[in-house]
Amino acid sequence: MKIIIVGCGKVGSTLAEQLDKEGHDIVVVDKKSAALKKVTDSLDVMGVIGSGTSHRTLLEAGIETADLLISVTGSDELNLLCCLIARKTSRCHTIARVRNPQYNEEIEFIKEGLGLSMTINPELETAVEIERLIRLPSAIKVETFAKGKVELLKLHIPEHSVLDGMKISELSDTLRCKVLVCVVERGNNVYIPSGGFELSSNDLISIIASPQNAIDFVHKSRILVNDIKNIMIVGGSTIAEYLALRLADSNINLKIIEQNLERCEELSELLPDAIIINANAADRDVLIEEGIEDIDAFASLTNLDEENIILSLYAKKHSKAKIFTKITRLTYEDIISEMPLGIIINPKFITTDSILQHVRAMQNCGGSGIEALYRIVSNKVEALEFYAGKNAKLLGIPLEALSLKPNTLVCCINRNGEITIPTGKDYILEGDTVIIVTTNKGLYDLNDILL
Repeated sequence: MKIIIVGCGKVGSTLAEQLDKEGHDIVVVDKKSAALKKVTDSLDVMGVIGSGTSHRTLLEAGIETADLLISVTGSDELNLLCCLIARKTSRCHTIARVRNPQYNEEIEFIKEGLGLSMTINPELETAVEIERLIRLPSAIKVETFAKGKVELLKLHIPEHSVLDGMKISELSDTLRCKVLVCVVERGNNVYIPSGGFELSSNDLISIIASPQNAIDFVHKSRILVNDIKNIMIVGGSTIAEYLALRLADSNINLKIIEQNLERCEELSELLPDAIIINANAADRDVLIEEGIEDIDAFASLTNLDEENIILSLYAKKHSKAKIFTKITRLTYEDIISEMPLGIIINPKFITTDSILQHVRAMQNCGGSGIEALYRIVSNKVEALEFYAGKNAKLLGIPLEALSLKPNTLVCCINRNGEITIPTGKDYILEGDTVIIVTTNKGLYDLNDILL
């Protein structure tokens, strides 16, 4: 596909990198030559200097033959205008980044009015991810499939766990709960396990189950963490605002520390149920005075990665809270991964996954295409939900008789809302949705899982 990306910031450059890896023809557009050069020097993409709202610039970028335009500049209004001009100039699909909370309640109207294929809101998506992990405190990561009927949870096996030394095949009978362990992370190694795989303390496991069965598994395996009742957020960012609004109907006590007085006043009006503190959280006395030792969750969401890292390390030392650390630049990923920073939140990767899912779905219109896509372990493992169309070659064939690509696991079959964790005797029918976990990259169609 030919894809034009307008804006070479953090999200735009990450998108260009990921889409280039998937073999697409990428053109990047930016007014700043330095930002453009940084992307074109490191990737096999074409660059065009200019504004995405300029008809002439878009023509130079090849809008007339483009399949998709993605506008991710720092301005919502410019992104929307860029997509409008693109739609008037060609028949390409358009995606706009729209971040302002004021637009959020009207986003469907905006999409329909401008003919957008999709809007992305990194801050809202990040807040949604944090909210899921707050409501399920035992989980490190939560993703949903089958319109919420199936969840993928990443969990840490603690020391002296009942799971230590247990084989995958023994889980269902021993714990009497319907779950499937689809990925195991042990140190730097990642496994898609067979039934004979033996679990160990300190493994990170990803399980597929219905929401109720997932909760049942957490309780029976004793991977329990106390419910979160008190949260401290540092940084009155848009993410903090979205998160607070989503938690407004809960019994959670929320405290936001922000050093900009004007922003504090805005948040006080927007979030009457939250406690807003005007202070510099980098001052260690502030965190102690505000009760960091007694909180259940701590989220460092400032715009400075370095400050977020320091604050999270401090929170880890002085509390037993579940830690969330926002990091947008993973230049030193190998070092950061060894730090006790809790759950690392990266808005640009959350956004990239949503767009990759849309792009792969576009490439397979009418086939057995992608309904959902998530990266489970960085860029090593993907979990995909496929619709089984009439073109699928594996319909009606028992799973044990299929020749699947290596490191590919059929985790779940959703048939008219009935969820099945399949055995080798089960089979896929037309109209099912199927969840696949694999280390193979670039799957676009359910048939791609076959050898």
